[in-house]
Amino acid sequence: MISFPRSLFSCRARGSLGLLLVLAAVACNKPPAASDASSQSSAKRYPLKGKVVSVDLASGTANVAAESIPGFMDAMTMPYEIHPPAELGQLSPGDAIEADVVLEGDKYWLENVRIIQPAAAPPPKPSAALEAPAPGDLVPDFRFTNQNGQRISLRQYRGQALLITFIYTRCPFPDYCPRISRQFAEINRQLRTDPALEAKTHLLSISFDPAHDTPKVLRAYGLRSAGSPPATLFRHWEFAAPAAAELPGLARFFGLTYLEDGAVITHSMSTAVIGPDGRIAKWYHGSDWQPDELIRAAADALHATG
Repeated sequence: MISFPRSLFSCRARGSLGLLLVLAAVACNKPPAASDASSQSSAKRYPLKGKVVSVDLASGTANVAAESIPGFMDAMTMPYEIHPPAELGQLSPGDAIEADVVLEGDKYWLENVRIIQPAAAPPPKPSAALEAPAPGDLVPDFRFTNQNGQRISLRQYRGQALLITFIYTRCPFPDYCPRISRQFAEINRQLRTDPALEAKTHLLSISFDPAHDTPKVLRAYGLRSAGSPPATLFRHWEFAAPAAAELPGLARFFGLTYLEDGAVITHSMSTAVIGPDGRIAKWYHGSDWQPDELIRAAADALHATG
């Protein structure tokens, strides 16, 4: 619903007092504040209709499977911030909604979100209710198959600082998996300039799409992401996937949420630094961390355990 300023209605009111008419005329002709005018001129709005796929309270976003918007975008599932943020808590996976997509510069969000049909089934627990790993938590010995088809487990990296993150190779959202992989590539590059620290660290990108991300696919993705020769790259940075049956427990421990929607998986982001003792040293939600933050966390974890 569009809300109009009260001054507009006061302009239409009829009264017998000349003073009120003068004041009303002044109110009607008062120009909008500069900031309001600027915002209205730069922001574009498009009507959206779609279904809520997942709600991520921690990051303040909802993944929405939107129908095509003529002149703007094809049908697509992607994350949106909700304005005002308090309305995010009213949404549940499966809700059919209508809203306005607001596009201003390189930022976008949803406003005027309206639930036109509530979810038919009880929603799953929102990701904010999931337990995230805390510093000091002992990491289970999860097992994977890496880009070379070899079986690996987290225990084999004891004695090193292990930096892990979660991706899937078909991810279409630039601010999600592609960004995380670029950041890991930068970490890998920076560590090569410090051979002593590089020898005590290891990088591991874990796919939560084991059905598609086979060793061959992961190997090709790793080479594209890092731009390094295989012999150099995979000694320090591996790409791996768990067995499908082990994925739920892995995701639960690392506070990762994911939901398949055809070829697209809507998901949260989870990155962790595991100390040489196999315990969580640092955990990051989202993708706002910088490569040097993880490098410092890895160095601190190595120093703390001697």
